[in-house]
Amino acid sequence: MTSNRFRWAWWLLAYASLGLGLIGVVVPGLPTVPFVLLSAFAAARGSERLHRWLLAHRVFGPMIADWQAHGAVSRRAKRLAVLSMAACGVIMWLTAPRAWMAATGIGCMAVVAVWLWRRPEPPDGRGAAGRP
Repeated sequence: MTSNRFRWAWWLLAYASLGLGLIGVVVPGLPTVPFVLLSAFAAARGSERLHRWLLAHRVFGPMIADWQAHGAVSRRAKRLAVLSMAACGVIMWLTAPRAWMAATGIGCMAVVAVWLWRRPEPPDGRGAAGRP
């Protein structure tokens, strides 16, 4: 845990990130996983209770544990992320007022997709939810 002086800031960041991550479950284009990982990082420094809850969570727990232990992302999570980004890219291309606006967003998502696929996978071959 971090010193009490900044603990409140970590606590606030942890809960705000978790809130954004949960909103991202239902709002297309708003990512869930990065906000949940940020929440776990901040909770480890500001809210032991939230950190334990995240690690014990049926969906988020294995993903967070894989990231903390190995910097790993499951193949299933990678596929879902890239498919989501591709769908958002198509929507952006069809709805953006200027082509350069869509191209900028699509370019950013392409960089993230390349970075994501370069991350290792969990060593035991589990999926994001702990399944083979």
